[in-house]
Amino acid sequence: MKLRTFRLKPGQDIKSEIEQFTQTNKIKAGFIVTCVGGLQQATLRMAGATPDRQDIRTFEGHFEITSLVGTLSANGCHLHMTISDTDGNAFGGHLKEGSIVHPTAEIVIGEDLTMAYTRELDGDTGFTELVVRPR
Repeated sequence: MKLRTFRLKPGQDIKSEIEQFTQTNKIKAGFIVTCVGGLQQATLRMAGATPDRQDIRTFEGHFEITSLVGTLSANGCHLHMTISDTDGNAFGGHLKEGSIVHPTAEIVIGEDLTMAYTRELDGDTGFTELVVRPR
């Protein structure tokens, strides 16, 4: 296993930056180890989505990242995030582009050096889903 750590600054899109980091570092079978930080805007797809019916919501305000989990591959990342608002209410969903860091996000990524992840269309779900193969 290999670990990589990086930090995002205000104004950066957390999903886009994770995907770019994954591609730049040629991560073949990655996963989020931990993430702490905050957002000024969060864009999440809510539970129950199908390919033709997706409830995507954008929230604006001050949010703490309380959890970020997911798998990372060169052809796509699958990330879920839970955030809390200024009253301590927590909610989350599937992380989408448009989730803007403020003031920072500290991210640790792990990589399984024996496997390769890809995302391929699954006829049952209609979404691109994780496929795991040995390297």
